Amino acid sequence: MNAPPAPSFFIGRLGIEGPPFDAWSQQSLLASLEQAGLDWPSSCRNGTCRTCIGQLVSGRIRYQIEWPGLSAEEKAEGYVLPCAAFACSDLVLKR
Repeated sequence: MNAPPAPSFFIGRLGIEGPPFDAWSQQSLLASLEQAGLDWPSSCRNGTCRTCIGQLVSGRIRYQIEWPGLSAEEKAEGYVLPCAAFACSDLVLKR
């Protein structure tokens, strides 16, 4: 019997020179930040309140919800909601 594939993770960083963290592909960026003991503001945890808004400096993410609480302009400028975003590559995130 084959074992299920192990969840993949990427290296996340808070800012270019900030601390690294494991950004797991199967849990939100917020959960990965918290698991690493890094402080990040949060409230609703479902992509609507915007308390956790940050900017993706580099890397790729995906959402499991159709449209998180960001405008098209914010998304174009790289803003993300870590409570609803999942890593798809190594990434750099800033507040």
